[in-house]
Amino acid sequence: MANPLDIAASAMNAQMMRLNTVASNMANSESVAGSEAEAYRSRQTVFSTVLDQQREVAGVAVSGVVESNAPIMKRYEPGHPQADIDGYIYGSNVNTMEEMANMMSASRSFQNNAEVFSTTKTLMLRTLQLGQQ
Repeated sequence: MANPLDIAASAMNAQMMRLNTVASNMANSESVAGSEAEAYRSRQTVFSTVLDQQREVAGVAVSGVVESNAPIMKRYEPGHPQADIDGYIYGSNVNTMEEMANMMSASRSFQNNAEVFSTTKTLMLRTLQLGQQ
């Protein structure tokens, strides 16, 4: 049987990566660029399940970070210092509402796994105390 502490810890690490990605997206939500290729694209973490029965290891891993295919916002601002030759600037494709929901979900998942970690630790300590009596 896999160690529940390892499972909870791996899930907490994965959620921290998700929170960091959300923070990066939020920080770049208002950024602009001079071309569509240079514009910031929203990033999302991709999780995968880890299950190795021979080593009795289980948990969650971050298998990668992918960029969103959502369209880049294009605005006509000929006086902007980063405007292209036609007067357009290109904003990020970050949806701040989706990112806030993603942040709340990741935060709650982290809290749940921290509670699992704490409860498992408490139960293990109580089990050890039974043997001392």
